[in-house]
Amino acid sequence: MAETGKLQGKVALITGGGGAMGGAQARLFAKEGAAICVSDLFLDKAQKVAGEIEAAGGRAIACQLDVQQSAQWARVVEETEARLGPISILCNNAGANFRVSFDEQTEEMWNTIVGTILTGSFLGIKAVIPSMRRANGGVILNLGSLASIRPGGGSPGYGAGKMGLVGLTRSAASTYAKENIRCVLISPGHVDTPFLRDNNPYSPNDASTSINNPENYERRLRHTPLGRLQTPEDIAKAFLFAASDDASMITGSMITVDGGSAL
Repeated sequence: MAETGKLQGKVALITGGGGAMGGAQARLFAKEGAAICVSDLFLDKAQKVAGEIEAAGGRAIACQLDVQQSAQWARVVEETEARLGPISILCNNAGANFRVSFDEQTEEMWNTIVGTILTGSFLGIKAVIPSMRRANGGVILNLGSLASIRPGGGSPGYGAGKMGLVGLTRSAASTYAKENIRCVLISPGHVDTPFLRDNNPYSPNDASTSINNPENYERRLRHTPLGRLQTPEDIAKAFLFAASDDASMITGSMITVDGGSAL
């Protein structure tokens, strides 16, 4: 199944692995030789992606994971090690957003967003570090956003969570560099996914926010100088680069994949 074998022998734990971006990472990493733990809040979605990988000749398992629960992280890491081996790559994709103004965002919304994006990533790093030590090194990849660069006046929880990942990434990179563990932030622009289209419990959308609304789609397109929205595969390729030895001297940095939207 391997294409160039850039991740041959690696074990990757991917959160939000049943979603568009996490699923694209899981499939691409498997093609490059990695064994994958596809984890997601929704087990059926994780199982679908893991099944696709196995059907294509790769190695994958599916695990249910609420990233806000440290006990669940411990269980998933233990199961991954037992079935696939020590973890050498962690992709923190899990996210949430409620696209309402500062005045309208409730404490519950804030806790869900920041808990998923920032606390979830922190707990994931804490959980996998012992496994990465057993693997003699590793790479932690956090999913940022344009909000990691310029959060603006939208959802305060989302802006705080994604900006917080800048500090978390740098802290982890500085802490673990001497143990051959890197940490990189990948920040997409406007990616055409169900996160922006569908009305999900973790990312509600209606006609005022969904890119199913042509006006919203065109607005995002106008703000992308290279002339198209990003695809999950665009982002997966950046994750692959950052996870591979091609990026062996990159840590603590942010790689922006936005078609120029942040310019």
